[in-house]
Amino acid sequence: MKARLRNFATFTVLGLVLLTAGLLLPAHLRAVDSALAEKAGARTPDLTSAGKKLMKQQRLGAAQLVAQAAQQENIPGSVVLSYELNNALSKDDTAAAFWGNDKRVETIFGGPFKTADANSTLVDFAVRQENREAALAELARSQNPAVAGLLRTRSLKGTVIFAPSASAAGQAFDMAVVVYGLLLDNSRISAGLGGSISSAVSQANHGQSTVVLETALLDLTSLGERFNWDQLTTFVAQIPDVNTLHQLADNVRAANDKLPQLFSAVELSGQPEAVADYLVKFPQTGLGDLSAGLSYGQGGLQRILVSRQRVYHSYQNMPLNAGVALNQVSRFNAGWLPTDVNVALGIKFLLYLLAGFSLAVALHNILPQVEPQLQVRGFHLIRAFLFSLGFLLVVLLLSEPFLTQESQKGAFALRLFPFTVNGTVPAGFASISPNIMNPIILLTLLVFFVLQALIYISCLVKLAEIRRQNVPARMKLKLLENEEHLFDAGLYLGFVGTIVSLIIASMGLVKFSLMAAYSSTSFGIIFVVVFKIFHLRPERRKLLLEAEGQLPANETVLSSTSPQTMPS
Repeated sequence: MKARLRNFATFTVLGLVLLTAGLLLPAHLRAVDSALAEKAGARTPDLTSAGKKLMKQQRLGAAQLVAQAAQQENIPGSVVLSYELNNALSKDDTAAAFWGNDKRVETIFGGPFKTADANSTLVDFAVRQENREAALAELARSQNPAVAGLLRTRSLKGTVIFAPSASAAGQAFDMAVVVYGLLLDNSRISAGLGGSISSAVSQANHGQSTVVLETALLDLTSLGERFNWDQLTTFVAQIPDVNTLHQLADNVRAANDKLPQLFSAVELSGQPEAVADYLVKFPQTGLGDLSAGLSYGQGGLQRILVSRQRVYHSYQNMPLNAGVALNQVSRFNAGWLPTDVNVALGIKFLLYLLAGFSLAVALHNILPQVEPQLQVRGFHLIRAFLFSLGFLLVVLLLSEPFLTQESQKGAFALRLFPFTVNGTVPAGFASISPNIMNPIILLTLLVFFVLQALIYISCLVKLAEIRRQNVPARMKLKLLENEEHLFDAGLYLGFVGTIVSLIIASMGLVKFSLMAAYSSTSFGIIFVVVFKIFHLRPERRKLLLEAEGQLPANETVLSSTSPQTMPS
């Protein structure tokens, strides 16, 4: 008895240690741990170095937004960066932050740059009639054929979003032409984006739809309403196509006070398309995660973007001392974990399995032992392994961040087209099909299926164990009858799962369909029926025949002379 107690204590402690080790590994199924992002960003350029690089290039307007983001996120070195930037601005003229290092565009508008214009946006400055006309005149002198094609769109009559340039309300279209024309003529736009818009310009000039062109011009104008020239050229320089432009323009419109962080995420990562895709997938929390990712440096931010998963800050809600200590352990583990997330998750799951196996062995040592003639070697290890699989599932459900959260839904993008003179309003809303199989429903179905499968396998193991026990066939039949409750456990679990699911749904804690709730009972019925018809029934028939063959001779005679009855 003492040996069993000693084994129980040993395996219990071992299981808890393995469980704790697994929980402290910063690897997750649906999240990027902040410790791994910090590891990926080590010795890579950070936000302050990006700001200083912009200052060396005389791009003071872009450096301003980077410095603001660094201060708002409390990034080390942000105070020094702001101090150096303020010194550079005080020594330079008032136009330094607005135009950056682009003296050519600055000279287009002529006249002294007013101090009040230093804090204005590009559209605020260029919308004035004298500035707009000066820009159009400069573009008319351009030798770039793409610019000439753009200017020809001012004669279009069938525009959809903007009023035609020749109409009384044509200033908006002219303003959009000025913004894109200056970017195009001064090679301040990527080849991919410029080619896409130029193709749309050609289609519009040949009488085809103008929607793609006007949408791109509207997006560029929208960016010009929030950035000055230096900031705009820095932001769009790496945008590869019109789809990314459209997504980022929508993000900029919705960013509000987080605009410096969005600008800095695009600049630091150098991956505007990845930033746009990330914000499409996580419209509610994406910008906050990217803002936090700025503190991890370029490598950490890129790790978040590549993973396309939310950021999980370990132990942030724990008491200060415990949270700091466990966070240090998490950082230490991140240092030796493999870079491949799948390998790291494999190590974590293995620790959970070993923890569950150890706890199952501990329970085996403390629970009452069966009679010697009923013991079959090795079957307790199979049961321990099945227990470890169920233990893994339960631990994942309780510990994995964001595992049960639905996909995020962004705000409905409503864009009004006020100008439809001589144009046609695009066809109405596209049909929106509801997503019936959302992640919560799929996860619920998976959990119920796995639990029922584990019970089914446990029943098969018990059946195989009884088959191998060293007792007569009649005794095996009695043992099978004794295990009826185990063999019906799938039904019991199915009913309990359905009832609990309906209660949770009625309380509004989780939103999922009735299909997910009733799947628990459905899986239970299916597994129990399959087990009893295809496994239990043949085994009982075999044992009945064996039992009849072992009857004494006089009992055989009596049974042969007794009246025959039809089986019920």
